[in-house]
Amino acid sequence: MNSLMLISLMILYLGGLFALAYYSERNKHRPFFSKPWIYVLSLGVYCSAWTYYGSVGIAAQSGPSFLTIYLGPVIAMPLWLSVMRKVVQISKQHKISGIADFISMRYGNSRRLGALVTLCCLTAGVPYIALQLKAISESFSLLSGEVSTTSVVGDSTFYIALIIAVFIAFFGTQQTDASEAKVGIMSTVAAESVLKLVFFLVVGCYVCFGLFDGTQDLYNKAAQALPDFAGLSGAEGVGGGLNWLLTIALSFSAFFLLPRQFQVSVVENQKPKHLRTAMWFLPLYLLLFNGFVIFIAWGGRLLLPESQNSDYYSLLLPLSEGQTFLASLVFFGGLSAVISMIVVSTLALSNMLSNNLVIPYGFLDLMKESDPQRNAKRVKNIRRFSMFLLIIGAYFFYTGFSTRLSLYSIGLVSFVLIAQLAPSFFLGLYWNRGSSQAGYYGIIAGLTFVFYSLILPIILGESELGYSFVEQGPLGIAALKPHEFLGLSSLGVETHALFWSLLLNTTFFVYLSLNRKGNYRERNYAELFINSENYSQVGGFVWKGEAYVSDIKDLLVRFLGDSQTDRALDLFYRKYKVSPSEERADARLIAFSEKLLTGSLGAASARILLSSVSKEAPISLVEVLEILEDNKETKATNRLLQAKSRELEQMAEQLQEINHELLDQDKLKDEFLDTVAHELKTPVTSIQAGIELLLDGGMPSDLQEKFMRNIEKDSDRLSRLIHNILDLEKLASGRAELVLESDNLGNTIGKVVQSMKHLADKQGVELKANPEKSSIVAVYDEDRIIQVMTNLISNSLKFIGEEHGKIEIEIEENAKEVLVIVSDNGRGVPAEDQDYIFEKFYQSKNQNTRKPIGSGFGLAICKKILEGHQGNIWLDRSHSPGARFLFSLPKEVQHGKE
Repeated sequence: MNSLMLISLMILYLGGLFALAYYSERNKHRPFFSKPWIYVLSLGVYCSAWTYYGSVGIAAQSGPSFLTIYLGPVIAMPLWLSVMRKVVQISKQHKISGIADFISMRYGNSRRLGALVTLCCLTAGVPYIALQLKAISESFSLLSGEVSTTSVVGDSTFYIALIIAVFIAFFGTQQTDASEAKVGIMSTVAAESVLKLVFFLVVGCYVCFGLFDGTQDLYNKAAQALPDFAGLSGAEGVGGGLNWLLTIALSFSAFFLLPRQFQVSVVENQKPKHLRTAMWFLPLYLLLFNGFVIFIAWGGRLLLPESQNSDYYSLLLPLSEGQTFLASLVFFGGLSAVISMIVVSTLALSNMLSNNLVIPYGFLDLMKESDPQRNAKRVKNIRRFSMFLLIIGAYFFYTGFSTRLSLYSIGLVSFVLIAQLAPSFFLGLYWNRGSSQAGYYGIIAGLTFVFYSLILPIILGESELGYSFVEQGPLGIAALKPHEFLGLSSLGVETHALFWSLLLNTTFFVYLSLNRKGNYRERNYAELFINSENYSQVGGFVWKGEAYVSDIKDLLVRFLGDSQTDRALDLFYRKYKVSPSEERADARLIAFSEKLLTGSLGAASARILLSSVSKEAPISLVEVLEILEDNKETKATNRLLQAKSRELEQMAEQLQEINHELLDQDKLKDEFLDTVAHELKTPVTSIQAGIELLLDGGMPSDLQEKFMRNIEKDSDRLSRLIHNILDLEKLASGRAELVLESDNLGNTIGKVVQSMKHLADKQGVELKANPEKSSIVAVYDEDRIIQVMTNLISNSLKFIGEEHGKIEIEIEENAKEVLVIVSDNGRGVPAEDQDYIFEKFYQSKNQNTRKPIGSGFGLAICKKILEGHQGNIWLDRSHSPGARFLFSLPKEVQHGKE
């Protein structure tokens, strides 16, 4: 593929990223962008060009040792519910926007320590960004077939770097508060995490199943053809095991401390519950990403010349077979890995550079006297300048040094540098004796040894001085060899530097923490960080001194503007129920104001600004502990009150439901009485009319007989209605006495079938019972069960068709109860009525829309009778066509329940 076409495709790809970021930023309030998937996918920024290319290179040279870089994060993930949740909670409480602000605030907002941490991150981050530019340049050259130029003007990598810088500057400085989520950038990072994984899996499948007959075939051929295969399939000896252990520890710490990882995992975390999704998703992502690495490495060793750069086997293998399209996919997968890493790293480092170096040491005094518009513009411009400075610095590092080093080596050096933050970070989270002085000199000691053992040999290069320094030691002192310090020769170059640097770093940190006590502010913040669960969500609550609200407001206006300051203070007054007329500021307002300023200017600058308008008094550790204890008790009390409030709310809801039920019951009773009056009045009116006609005389005898039969029929109906009403009332009040005896249920049902058969025959309905179950015995009152069966069969007869009608009765049993099933093929029960058919008031509730046949009490009476037997009755809702009722009876008397 020619370079012009490839550059055009790259520009289109970058344009797509701009469009995605723009759309995401414009629609960031939509529910989709609060889902965990963008967050967990953005964590895939850990897989940079080092992963995409460098892992294959190290696998080709030393086998599965590349896995150590990913085993550390996998081991770290279970700690996210404790360590990372704590870090996220503290960062959100204080609006922390970077690892330097976090460590600085832990040690009393130490400006000096924050600056040192920033310099450490810059020293580690710039070479790492250069590594990505190196990957772009070399992969571009391989795909286009053109050797990259040494001229800046003609180097496409330089222009790609500038476009990335423009992208970060545009979307990374939308607001001055650096702690706010960057939805647009994170959406593109998440999308790129998907692309680079998919494209890498595609080339992995191609190598294993396109160039070879599967992984087993590839393994067998590698085992036969590669003379060093034993070393490519496992760690060798004690030294190899120590190197594995130290590299895993290195990647473990880097996963927490790398500025880009802190940015995506802490600053961009919108909901702490997303950490749970990340716990299982990221290990799965890393597993998928590394599943084909060793096979691609073996395939490259088998099929490509030794002169080829093993870092780019994933690109060279498809190119060697003429698969340009597949090679292009690999290239754009690598480009995705590069861009996401550069974007997030540059964003994180620029915020740290502006908040901890440029603003506190260069612009803070100027900004105190300026207006809010100029200050906001100045902050954004400082960050934009920092972004371009970082990209350009990384580019010149790439042109000057990266040609001497592999991707893997550059990555490891960066990891070792960033690991120097580990003692201050991890011990500071759980040990309250740590001081800013201990953290400062510990980091310096570690960085000094890293410079001595790793960076200085790189600077000296392959010169005679460099050779003498590495092989003989300075001044010929063998014990001071940078790669074999004090005779330790069994470790790799990077792990050797890691071991000694962290040993020195930790020793300084612990010794100085134990022997030199920090000031009151350091001790107080130590308690606040370590006991982060026990204090208010506002943070920085421990403060004592003298300050005035008017001075605090004037300071906030200079940086936030009038409207934003008024909104913030109004929120503060309402939240803490503080009168706006208060003149003196308390600890809560100081904490609230510090939080507002920290997001825009950094922790150190916020503390300096607040100190300029307030007189802070030293506060003892005892007072801090008392405040924390008060807050802890307040939180416990609040939790108890909240629990009681929830209980009262539930009780109120239950009472409201009961009240609604009583009102409904009262309404139903009124409707019931209306229905009863209507039902009683109908036969009485008919009887009265018939009697009056008979008394008038002069009626033919056959007509008299007809009226007499109607009077008899209405009298029977009236009698049944009164009987049912009284029966239901007795059953509902529990005054109905049941005579429970063991009896043959089949015989009882047979009696009912025999008595109802003539009605069924008259209607043309087939009525039959299962004769094979006639020996089943249950405990019941026979008269009442006959009443139940009669009601159920009568119900079926009312709603069954005159042709091919069928009613079937079955009996089943288990160990404890007997089940009776009455089914028909009639019209069935409408879906809207199924929940209410056993309620005694239901029919009267619907009498205006459908006139019921009969009294409407049959099923309600059945339910009450069976409840008296400790049984149950229900409708089979799945039965169709027709209706299917089932009721149960116990096989033995349940004592105490008769």
